[in-house]
This record gives sequence, C-alpha cells and structure tokens, in this order.
Amino acid sequence: MTKSLKSLWDRFLFLDRGILPTTRLIFVLLFLSIGFLVLSSFKLSWGVIISLNLFVVFGSLIDLFFSPRKKYLSATRKLSSEMERGLSTPVEIEIMNNSTYGLTYRLIDGIPESFTKVFPIKGKISGESTTRITYETKSLERGNYQINKLYVRYKSIFGLWEKQVTFTIKNEVKVIPDLTETRQYLENAQKFLLYEGVKIRKQQTGTGEFSKIRSYVVGDDPRTINWRQTAKLHEVMTNEYEPEHGKYITILLDCGRMMGAELDKGNRLERAIESAITVATAALQNGDYVSLLAFSTDVKVFVPAGKGIAHLQTILQAIYNTKVDAVESNYGAVLSYLETVQKKRSLLLLFSDVHTFVREESALVYLRKLRQRHYFLMIGVEDATLNQRINEKPTTVQTAMLKSIAQQQMLVKKREKRKWENQGLMMVEAKEENLAVTAVSYYIDIMNRNLL
Repeated sequence: MTKSLKSLWDRFLFLDRGILPTTRLIFVLLFLSIGFLVLSSFKLSWGVIISLNLFVVFGSLIDLFFSPRKKYLSATRKLSSEMERGLSTPVEIEIMNNSTYGLTYRLIDGIPESFTKVFPIKGKISGESTTRITYETKSLERGNYQINKLYVRYKSIFGLWEKQVTFTIKNEVKVIPDLTETRQYLENAQKFLLYEGVKIRKQQTGTGEFSKIRSYVVGDDPRTINWRQTAKLHEVMTNEYEPEHGKYITILLDCGRMMGAELDKGNRLERAIESAITVATAALQNGDYVSLLAFSTDVKVFVPAGKGIAHLQTILQAIYNTKVDAVESNYGAVLSYLETVQKKRSLLLLFSDVHTFVREESALVYLRKLRQRHYFLMIGVEDATLNQRINEKPTTVQTAMLKSIAQQQMLVKKREKRKWENQGLMMVEAKEENLAVTAVSYYIDIMNRNLL
C-alpha cells in the first residue's frame, strides 16, 4: 500500500484528519437518484439528472460553513499517572469549542489495546462553550504506556458532512500491580492474618523485644508478671513482648515460563507480585529490612535491602513492569548470585511453581548451603486443574484414567516435597485468592517464633 493510499485509509479508520460524507447525505443522494431514475422514464435527459445530482452535492457543501473550523477546537486529557491493574480509573477529556457554531461529536481516545474501551463516545457542544467527558477504563496488563492521540469526528446541525480531527495530547501511565490486599492489610492486619479460621501461633513466652507493661488478663503466662510494678501499683501487671525488629527478608520472584499459567484473575506471576508487595508491606511496617530479586534464566531485578515504609515505593517501581519470560528458570544461577549479595541471615521467601521447583536437583545443592545461614520458605499456587481431576468421579474409562494420572502426579509431588522438607526447606501451596494471606501469615509466624 502506497503512502498516499495508507493516509486515505487511515482517515476512514477514524485516524488523522479529513472530511467524510455522513450516512444522512448518502441516503439523500440515494433517494434522489431513485427519484431521478423514475423521472427518466418520462424522457428526462441524463444531462439534467447528472446536473441535478451535482447541484445537490455542491449544495450540501454549504453545511460545512455551519460547522466549526478545526483551529477553533482544542482538547485536554486528565488522568492519573498511575493506575492499578484490573481496577477502574476515571479519565476526563475537556473539549473547548471557540466557534459560534454548535456541533455533534463522536470521539475515540487513543488508549492501548490492553485497556477496556467504551468508544465511540457521543455528545453535543454548543457554540463558544466547553464540555467535559468522563469515562472509566482499566488495564488488564501491567506496564508503562504512552497515550498520545485523541480522535474526534464532528458535524453541524444539518449533519451532511463530518469533519475529523486528531489531537496530540501526551500522557504517560504506569500500570502497577493491584494493591487491594496491601490496603486491606494496612486497614486491619489481624483480620487479614486469619486463614481458614485459624489465627497465627503466638510467639514463645518471654522471647522477643520488650514492648510495654500492662494489666494482667486471664490467659497470660504467669512467668511474665512484673512483680515490682505489681507491688508498686497493688495490681497484677505483666510484661508484653513483641517479635524482634530489624530482621532481613529476601523475596524471590520466579518469572519463568510456568509462572505464566493463567488463573481466574491474571496469571501466577501477577498473584505472586501482589502477594510479595503485601508481605513487603507487613515486613517494612514491622521494622524489618526487605530486599527483592526477580529472575528467570538470569537476574532481572534486584532491589537491595531497605527499611521503612517508603522503601515499598522503591520495590514497587522496580517490579511493576516485570513480565513472564518464555524460558525455564535457572534456580541454580540465581541462588548462587544470592549467596554473594545477601551475607546476613534472612528469610528467603520464594514465589514459584512447586511442581517445577521440586524437580530441580541443582537448586537443592545450593539451597543446602544457603540453609546453613538463611531460613528458606517457598510458596506457590495450587494447581486447580490437578485438584479438580483428583476430586472428579470416575464415571467413564477416560475420566478414571485422568483421575489416576492426576493422583499419581500428586503423590510424586508430595514425595519430592517431603524430600526437600527433610533438608529443612519448607514448601507451601495455597489457593490463588489466599496466596497473600498465607504468605503474610507464615512470615509473621516465623517472626513470632524467632526462627531467624
């Protein structure tokens, strides 16, 4: 396709600039042509018919004088520079008509394909006035996006011709992970830590940092009674301890091929990132140091350990655009790299696919060495399809075979997990909707029991 033909085609596709006939004008010409053909049976000459058609076409051009010229129109777009994946965000478009003529418009905003769309948006603008158009959109994929174009078609009150104009409005939008679970944790941490109705275990008696002295209540350990304060206040007082702060948490994010498996909402990597941010929020709020490493065949992102809730933004900006790679993860190389950058004892929290990880014998060699210094915990998403096959009733020969294969796969995975756990390497699987809750619960439980 030549450049001129491509430009013409773009105009018909609601792009660039141009003037187009409307459906109303086409129907007017169609009815007139039919009428002229009927009149031709009464010996009306073709020259007269053609002349009348041309007169109507050129007469319709008068309609263009009652529509605003393009230089009298301007537009702006307002939207947040950050939006969360899967959550609706309002976009406001302001169109100013400095002409004395009113118009009827249709517009399409040049948002990326991964954004939900409600176009074309229709409306009217009076002469010498401004209108504000608001619509909702959401992005289904994380990343950094440029929104540069706004396409508008408008026509006058007669509506015979339609002008189209393209406004260049540059906006940059960062689509970050969904932080709903993080906000839920910050609003009510204890409620968020409930998993299947069971609260996390309390810390060991008398361990951790001294927090405060409070009144003794039923259920407190008598060994924590502060006898000096009890004698002074004539009321039984007890010491309260909390987990030690300043521990090191290293979050490992697997970005390999298996993390691209689709779930009900996003894929495994999306869930892992959202859960990792929630764990990081809990750790930073508790005064711990958090570092993060994302990898596939090699290290993609490494955020050194930091303290304070402000460090969460550093982590978020580093991993918001991390994607799944269509390759197998190289656990051995990454764990070897981790050994060089993380010298202090820390909790290694790995988000990966358990079924794939337990088959990596090379990773076990490195983890045995890391286990001497660090505490290792791996968390993955349950295979819903595998569980469904196991729970399925064998009504036919085919379903019975699928059920037996699924059971065999589950037995193999359990056997391999047991082998790793015997080496002191803990592995946990959770449903996708409970992944963040499970991760935070295990983190708090480890801190409470002073396993670091």
